[in-house]
Formats: sequence, C-alpha cells, structure tokens
Amino acid sequence: MLYKDNYERWINRPELSEVEKAELFGIADNEKEIEERFYRELEFGTAGMRGILGMGTNRINIYNVRQASQGVAEYVKIEGEDAKKAGVLIGYDTRNFSRVFAEETARVLCANGIRTYLFPKVHSVPEVSFGVRELGCAAGVMITASHNPKEYNGYKVYGPDGGQLPPEAAKTVIDAIAACDIFDGVKLVELEAAFNSGLLTYTEDALDEKFITTVMKQQINPESVHQVADTMRLVYTPFHGTGSRPIKEVLKRIGFKNVIVVDEQDTEDGNFPTVKSPNPENKEGFTRAIELAKENDVDLIIGTDPDCDRVGIVVRDAEGEYRTLTGNQTGALLVEYILRAKQENGTLPANGVVIKTIVTTELAAAIAKAYNIEIMNVLTGFKYIGEKMTSFEETGSKTYLIGFEESYGYLVGTHARDKDGVVATMLIAEMAAYYKTKGMTPYEALQNIYKKYGYFVERTVSVTMPGKDGMEKMAELLTNLRKKPIEAAAEMKVTSVTDYQNDDTDLPKSDVLSYRLSDGKTYFIVRPSGTEPKIKIYLGTAADNYDAAEKIIDSVLDDVKSQLGL
Repeated sequence: MLYKDNYERWINRPELSEVEKAELFGIADNEKEIEERFYRELEFGTAGMRGILGMGTNRINIYNVRQASQGVAEYVKIEGEDAKKAGVLIGYDTRNFSRVFAEETARVLCANGIRTYLFPKVHSVPEVSFGVRELGCAAGVMITASHNPKEYNGYKVYGPDGGQLPPEAAKTVIDAIAACDIFDGVKLVELEAAFNSGLLTYTEDALDEKFITTVMKQQINPESVHQVADTMRLVYTPFHGTGSRPIKEVLKRIGFKNVIVVDEQDTEDGNFPTVKSPNPENKEGFTRAIELAKENDVDLIIGTDPDCDRVGIVVRDAEGEYRTLTGNQTGALLVEYILRAKQENGTLPANGVVIKTIVTTELAAAIAKAYNIEIMNVLTGFKYIGEKMTSFEETGSKTYLIGFEESYGYLVGTHARDKDGVVATMLIAEMAAYYKTKGMTPYEALQNIYKKYGYFVERTVSVTMPGKDGMEKMAELLTNLRKKPIEAAAEMKVTSVTDYQNDDTDLPKSDVLSYRLSDGKTYFIVRPSGTEPKIKIYLGTAADNYDAAEKIIDSVLDDVKSQLGL
C-alpha cells in the first residue's frame, strides 16, 4: 500500500530530527492515522495549501513547505532573470511554526538565486499583498491558515500584482511541485549564508509606514470622526493575531481617542488561548470584548482574525443586546455607507463598480442599483476580485469602489489585491462615527437598510467531512447532484440550475452548483470549501420582514439537507 511505503520512507530519511521521527514512531500501531497522514500529498491548489501541522505527506511541515517553495522558485526562474532580481516577499502570521516556515521558504528561494525579502516580525495578509506591489516583486508568500483553529497552518502565493496566483501561474507552480521530490528535489542554503550573500534581507520600517499612510488615504468622511472623537468608544480585538499593530496605529492617527483593546487577546500566541477558534464569525470569541463593551457603554465591537484579512463586528441592538453581524450584513453596511458618503461629498464616479462573489448577498446589488453603480459577480475567492481590479487598472474602463465576500473579507482601495482587515476596520469605525453624528447606531443603520431595500437574509451552513473518507464523500455528493439534480425545495420548484463546472458562465470553471427557486427571490448554492474539508451550502432570500425571510431559509435548508443526506 502506497501510504505504508510513504510512512516507511519518512521514518528512514536522515533529514528528520529525532523529535520528528518520534512523532511518526508514536503512530506505528495506528493504521488509520498512518493512512490519514500518508494516503495523499497535501494539495497545493490555486490558493496555495493549508493543513494540520505534523509529520506526513498530508500534513503541513517544513518538508512540504520547502517543496512548495521550490515550486515557487521554479515559477520565478521561468519568468526570467529580471523576475529573480525583482524577488519574492515573505510574510508570516502569529501561528505556530509560521516564522520557521517563512525562514525555510527563504532558504529555498535564496538557494535558487532569487532575491528574497523577509518581514522581521509578524505581518498581515494585506501588508504582504501591498508589499509585493510596492517593492515590485515577482511574487509573494504568506505563511498563514487565516481563521482556522490552532492545529493548522498554510502557505499562500501571490503574483506580481499582489493578488493570489491566476490559474495559469498556479499550474506552473503545481507542476513544478509535482516534479520535485520532497526530500531530494529541494535546493537549500543556510539562513546565515543567505543573509551574507545579500540575496536575503529584512524589509524596512518604511514599508510599514507606507502601508499605514496608504490605508489612511481611503478615508471618505474624516470630519465625522473628528466630530465624535471625544465621546465615541469602540472595542477592538486582534484575536492574538497580526492586526494589532497596524489597526491600533491607523485608528489612533485618524483621530479615535477611545479604542478599548481586549488585552487578553492582544498577544502574539499561535495557541489562541482565549478562543476555541480565532474566527471573527463566532460570537464565542467575542465574550471578553462584549464584557468590555457593556462596561464602557459601547455600540460597536470589531475583531480581526490572525492574519487580519477577515473582520467580524458585534453591534448593540435596540434592546441593548450584543449581536454578531454576518459578513453579508457588514458588507451591506459598508456598501451603503461608501456609496452614500461619496455621493454626499461629490466623489461617486459614474463608472464605479462594486464587486462581490456569487455566494454573497444580493442586497449589495439592490444598494448599488439605487446609486446607479454597477454590481459585478465573480467566483468565490478574493483572487477573482483582485483580477477584476487589475483589469480595471490596465484598461481604465471602470473605477473600483469596494469588493467583498460573505466570508468576512473586504477591500477598499487598490493598494492591495487581497482582503484587508486594516482598511475595513478603519472604514467600519468611520461609518459608525458618521452614523453617530446622525444620531444612529450601526444596528439602527442596518435596520434602515432593510427598510429601504427589503429584508435580505442569507445563511451559510458548513458540513465537515474530514479525512480520506470525507474527501471521497464530498466528491460523490457533487457527482450525484449532477446526475440527479434537486428539482424542488420547500414546495418551490427549481427554475434554473447553473453548473459552474460545466456551463458557459463567462467565469472560470469551478465545482459549484447554483439553484434558483420559483419565488424569484430564493436561491441555494452548493460547493466544497477550497481550504477546509467541508461542503458548504449558501442560502439567500428576501421578504417583507426579517422573520418571514428566516422562515423561508429554515424551510429550504431543511429540505436541501434532507435531499443531500446531510
């Protein structure tokens, strides 16, 4: 059996330390665990790779990080000598082994003669995306697993535009990885020798400062902050991640005087000791933040995940209860605020565009239409938003205003090509200040949006299918859906099915099935997660009131899950 052969090979490799070998010897009697760790190689997809830390081909460790880095090196070398001189920027978050993986990446790139820049301390995803563009690099690498639990880490690759690699470039990296033996095919140089050679250097503080000042330029209504700076309070938590330094600095510089930081979560700790998972989607992680908000009469709480590409907010409702908002709700608030504020100050461009993913709320489309602004849909994944931004930049045909996805990712400004929790936090805080000058809380502003455009409600349900069996079950589920499509849900007929893998949608091929129902307002979408062993179901509808919309979602979800056998 291949997995047993792989296991034996790893145990006998001289590169493994005694500690690493001990980990593998410790599972010698656990056939299932050996199979799970070695039945396949950790997949490197178009967004990079992500996995559980540990020894094995299906775990993330220094060996497949080196192998992936050799793949990136081959991609850069194919681009030519100028690309090698332009170099690669490496960033990393607060997760366990992130610094180690970043340094191993540098060792490989320098061994291949590639100029390499390494951040000397933890940095966020948007800072890496920005840095690639600012330094004129040929590529970038970010060591992170975003909002995943502490057991995970990952490896993201960026192209010269600061966005995740497009499919053709990703294929070059993937093919190079496949052709590279994980042990014998990797070039390595010692870290000290890489520094001494001049190929490896640390980035300078000036790059951090340029990022901060560039983010601050995205302010739309700075005067509103100054009007309420003395009285407005907000709570911020970085969830033990990279958002702490840039966000606290930006909020201070734009004038906020009363930012209450959750000290217990303002530590760089990859074990994320105060939360089960450092995910700003989950209210559980905001427990201490809510306590501080109650103590300090605060209407708004903001939290960013460990690599600061996602933002979650908690708002106080009319009854004084603290409610977590979905990514769709926060996105709708931002779209309405940005378009409204720009219209009021005369900076709303006639060729402006709002970009969202196909699984993101249709409320954004309703808002954009009201301001005569184009809405554009792309596949799930922020790289597709980044590709559109780059296209706009090259052609000058449209003006990018905001891009967002339901999974709590937002970007305003063209300084980066990935989700930016720093600029999003700044504008959420500014938005709250703006509404405070109007005598409203963020919660009241959201209710006004519903009253104005309709009660759009969405829900995302994830069904975890871990391990080899789970991967097979996910593939089987999508195959069966294509053979036997769902024809009705909650007593509503399916009026159209879009298969993004096989239909001509003018979008890249993707393993996604989208169903529209006969009321003309309700939809559900089924897709496997690109980063986790999960099947995701996205549902949305609109109704005359929130409760009615929720009932429709409940009914459709129950029916769909039943038909899928989940």
